[in-house]
Amino acid sequence: MDPNPHTVTTNDLIATLNLEELRAKYRHERDRRLRPDGAAQYRRTSGEFGYYAKDPYTERIPREPKSDRVDVLVIGAGFGGLLTAARLREQGVESLRLMDEAGDVGGTWYWNRYPGIHCDIESYVYMPLLEEVGYMPKWRYAPGEEIRQHAVAIAERFDLYREALFQTRATRLAWDEVNEEWMVETDRGDSFRARFVITSSGTLTQPKLPGIPGIETFRGHTFHTSRWDYGYTGGNQDGGLTGLADKRVAVVGTGATGLQVVPHVGADAQELFVFQRTPSTVDVRDNRPTDPEWAASLKPGWQRERMENFLAVLAGEPVEESLVQDGWTATTSLQRQILSGAVDTTIPPEERERRDEITDAITMNRLRARVDEVVEDPATAEALKPWYRYMCKRPGFSDTYLQTFNRPNVHLVDTADTGGITRMTETSVVVGDTEYEVDCVIFATGFDVGISGVMSGTLPVAGRDGRTLLEAWSKGPRTLHGFTSNGFPNLFHLSGIQNANSVNFAHILLEQAEHIAAVIGHARNRGYHVIEPSAETEDAWVRTVHETAHDNRAFQAECTPGYYNGEGSRSIAGASYSPGPIAFHRLLRTWREEHLDEVLVSARAERPAAETVGAPR
Repeated sequence: MDPNPHTVTTNDLIATLNLEELRAKYRHERDRRLRPDGAAQYRRTSGEFGYYAKDPYTERIPREPKSDRVDVLVIGAGFGGLLTAARLREQGVESLRLMDEAGDVGGTWYWNRYPGIHCDIESYVYMPLLEEVGYMPKWRYAPGEEIRQHAVAIAERFDLYREALFQTRATRLAWDEVNEEWMVETDRGDSFRARFVITSSGTLTQPKLPGIPGIETFRGHTFHTSRWDYGYTGGNQDGGLTGLADKRVAVVGTGATGLQVVPHVGADAQELFVFQRTPSTVDVRDNRPTDPEWAASLKPGWQRERMENFLAVLAGEPVEESLVQDGWTATTSLQRQILSGAVDTTIPPEERERRDEITDAITMNRLRARVDEVVEDPATAEALKPWYRYMCKRPGFSDTYLQTFNRPNVHLVDTADTGGITRMTETSVVVGDTEYEVDCVIFATGFDVGISGVMSGTLPVAGRDGRTLLEAWSKGPRTLHGFTSNGFPNLFHLSGIQNANSVNFAHILLEQAEHIAAVIGHARNRGYHVIEPSAETEDAWVRTVHETAHDNRAFQAECTPGYYNGEGSRSIAGASYSPGPIAFHRLLRTWREEHLDEVLVSARAERPAAETVGAPR
């Protein structure tokens, strides 16, 4: 079966497309949305706007500060932190502490509980450790609460709550050269020590707000989708927002979150105004319950096989059969413009780019045609059409979003020509000269993508001789395989920086967790206390990343502004290992077999078990 049901011949495409006209249209739509302030148009949810980031789900629990010692501290309790901690448990690490600002585990799935929330990656490959936990998702695309509960199940299965610190933010890491361990300080007054520190503080947890003039003067109700206020709206993640029945509501943002929120708000609000700067692509979702017969037929190891197959298909690696056939596997060649992976080197780059651009055009034409098929009002349909290359924005999927604009109480407000919302007053949202009186504003404006505490400086890290990590990385990240850096012993990072990437980032995190656990486990077994790459090894990896980088700057420069291209102000070229995740994971396995001892630089006598938390008694 052809995994792409929309395949057509090149001659057919050329006969129906005028690429020059399409490029001109795309540039025109891009230019309508460009702003000179770029990413600075957003403001962080801190200071006077800190209440937007406040945890509405878990009451703050008082506790005494910690002043103990652990073997391993994992900062971040999303899937990255959970998977790393779980694999470390399997390595025999008992003295382990999980720490997170949230009130429980789950990461982005803890914070995001808005109505309609689902994962857009198939649950059988997205939700990790299904076989280990003994769980089968109820839906092909799982709802958020099911994913959050699965995170809890992982923490319980691997005994990760034992010494966990929630509602706690790390505020300083400092390397103690004498004792060869990290000193850790937090916003709860903690001052404890950890031999190894692993940061997995995530990329989709810190909400951001548009820098709208007058936003602080609005007297109605406001909140961010990642801190949904069910006390105001009523209902739950399945909808039923009865509290909005007499309310005029504004939803700001039409990305992946907006696509899921808008149908529920539109169904229950007296009136809904959807403020859109750039429309998303909206392909068919076609969610369905898990087939019990299919689930019963699966053999041990099925999830790893399915995950590897999905990753290989998206990375452009050859497979005998695509086990997951969906909107992602149907557009693999188009994803190469942003995501790392193998490319077809049997044809010249110019021909490959022309072929991909034609395929891109027919895909986007199909998605624009779907808007016309679904949306009844021609003007609204025209405004909802995405005019850009397929991977300029993260692709969207929904069977209810476009249909919502056929409701008489739902209004689309296009803000492209005004650079977004112009201002807010005490009672309204203003676009140009038009005021929209509303009672409530819901910001579906996303997160500071890729900005962890380490990268932003909110978690200062001082390594050998007091040199800070941000100082060491002042000209760009410097790592070995994205995990460790010279001058910062026993410190590991989970992220996409100088590492692999894929749309199924949960799989990427699983591979990272297994690598880190293997490295730490090996050091412990050999009696080594310090893991650190040499400066020469670090230099070699940084060169490898840059020399193999896929240069997508020209592609991103043509895109409408978004987080992929820093709102039109930068490119993400070279951020990850361009040959792709399959090649990278193969490289890591070889490195562990042949070079692992090279990062073991110090062996000391073991400390008594009584000095560490969680040690067997």
